[in-house]
Formats: sequence, structure tokens, C-alpha cells
Amino acid sequence: MAGIYVHIPFCRRACHYCDFHFTTNLKNPSLLVDAILQEIELRKHYLQGESLSTIYFGGGTPSLLQTSDIERIINAINRTHTIERDVELTLEANPEDLTEEKLQELKTVGVNRLSLGTQSFIDAELKWMNRMHSADQALSAIKNAQNIGFDNISIDLIFGLPDQTEQNWQVNLDQAVALEVQHISSYSLTIEPKTVLNNRIQKGEEKLPDENEAAKHFEMNMEFFPASGFEHYEISNFAKEGFISRHNSSYWLGAKYLGLGPSAHSFNGIERSWNIRSNGAYIQKIQGSESYFESEELTKQDRINEHIMTGLRTKWGIQKNILEEIEINSWGKLMELVSEANKNDFIIEVDRLLLSPAGKLKADQLSAMLFTE
Repeated sequence: MAGIYVHIPFCRRACHYCDFHFTTNLKNPSLLVDAILQEIELRKHYLQGESLSTIYFGGGTPSLLQTSDIERIINAINRTHTIERDVELTLEANPEDLTEEKLQELKTVGVNRLSLGTQSFIDAELKWMNRMHSADQALSAIKNAQNIGFDNISIDLIFGLPDQTEQNWQVNLDQAVALEVQHISSYSLTIEPKTVLNNRIQKGEEKLPDENEAAKHFEMNMEFFPASGFEHYEISNFAKEGFISRHNSSYWLGAKYLGLGPSAHSFNGIERSWNIRSNGAYIQKIQGSESYFESEELTKQDRINEHIMTGLRTKWGIQKNILEEIEINSWGKLMELVSEANKNDFIIEVDRLLLSPAGKLKADQLSAMLFTE
């Protein structure tokens, strides 16, 4: 099982909290698409002939592309790789882009999963984030997608905003479930260094989010979504039965993937590589047959620590057989570290280690504690 990620680095407007690679300069996107098509050919052997079970268009805002450009990319991938019949083909989209015509076009070219950047169903919160859409536009986009026949829809939500009350967060939870979508990604607001939000906090124009309030919102997630029929399969992700994100799960389970486009990352089981984080330089270097990415070969310790970090976040946990395949006795070493910790944070089974509900509140801290040098 392998996957391809396509990074489309265009946005109409910068969200105040976002530090992903993107530009609001929407001129000549075809140059970027042409470069991605060239990269598909250049790296067609990276996945060593493995068939594709997932293709994911992320960003940025992939829904800003003309559907014909999305189709060109899909066709180029199809020419260079074997795509499985039941491939999960996801496109991230903003609600304001999803007209009925656009939705029908996307369905026609093979997109079968939508990931919508809804973020909130409260207009004041959307305005604070600097989102372009309204709550009504988000609702309409989701309902239109369902009417056209999309039956695998994920929505994003952000909690832990400054001054966001438990009552407001419950409004978002209730609306998300009422929409009968299949998947919900719910993220805590993080303050990234090179963002408008961080700059405003540094100037005293915004206050820091309340960590205790964010923890309460997360606890509400863990209680409300499972009670509404969603499985909590990863720290920030909840899915109805049969609708776990296959693409994102492949990252957490250590599957191979190829990243296309500026800033995209790739992993082939042994080494990790990352593309240059500049649209212009990416295009120029590909056109000039120059190197446009860097790589590093992962040591055994790197691979162990990556499995600890990703596995602990999921329902599959840190798996003994995976650790032992990388290095003999690594499971025993892990158990020694766990024995020194607060065992209320963990669920210890014969062949895997998972986080307890209490542990999920401090997943990053616990992962770091288990890292080995």
C-alpha cells in the first residue's frame, strides 16, 4: 500500500493561524501544475512499483485549481503508477469554492473524498481566523456535496481559540454531527512562529489561548463524538465505521508515500525527503533539471522514535512487532521507560502500548518521554 500527496500552494487569503507553505499570488498556476507533471515523471520509480491506494490533494487550497488541472495531474499519476480500483482520492477544499458545478466536475474526474476546511460554524470565530466563508456557506457546501453524491466527507474544526467558550464549542460539535458527515478532524489551535496570530500575540494585540479551556474542549471531543457514532482512531481524528482516512493512516502506520509540489515530503521506508519550500525555485529547478529536494537516510533510532511518535497517537498504538523488526529488544527498552512513568497515562497490552484517555491530553509530552537516543 502506497500513497501520493500533491501540495497545491495557493490560497485566496492567509488564515491568521496558518504556517503551511502557500502564496496568495494566484497568477499563472499552470506553471506550477506543469512542474508537478514533470516531477511525477522524474520520481515515477520512487515507490518501487507499489500500487496506489490513496491520492491526496492538499495545500494550500487545491479547490482553487481549475478542475482540468486536477484531471491533468490525476492522468499523469495514472500513466506512471498502478492505481487501485478502490483508491481513496481526496481533495481539500474551502466551502466558498464548492459550487454545484465545481462539485460535479470533481466527481467526474474521480475525486471520491472531500476534506472541507470548515473550521467553525460560528461566524464570529470564522472572522477571527480570517476565513473567507461564512457558516451558512459551509453548511451549503456540505449539503450540496451530499446531494451530488459525495458519501465520504471530512470536515475540519479548530478548538481552543482565545475566549472560545464550552458553550460555543458545543455548538460546533452539535452542528458537525447533525450534518451526517463521515469524518471529523478536530485540532487544537497552535501558535506557530511565522504567523499573523503569533505576531499579534507578541505585540499584545491578542492573548494566548487558555490551555485549560482547550483541554476541556478536547475532553468534550472524546466524550461527544464516540457517543455520536464516531470512532476516536487518532488524537485529532474521528470517523464513522468504514471511513477512517486511509491516506493519513498510512503516514501513522509507516507506509510509503511520494510528495509532489513545493514543500511536499516523501518517505520510501528507508529515507525521507522534502522539496524546496518556494514555488518559484521549485519550478525553476525542475525546469532546469536541478536538484529541488533534500534527503536523509533514517537511522534505526530515527525509525523507532517515529513509530513511537505516530503510533502512540492512534488506536493501533506502538506495536511490538514493528519495533522488534527495526531492532531486537527495543520493546523491552520501551517498557522500562513506561515503568518509570505514570501508568495511568497508558494502556499496556501484550503486543502494543496505547494512550489512556488521560494520556491523550498530553500525547506529545509522553511521546518525547519515550524517545530513545
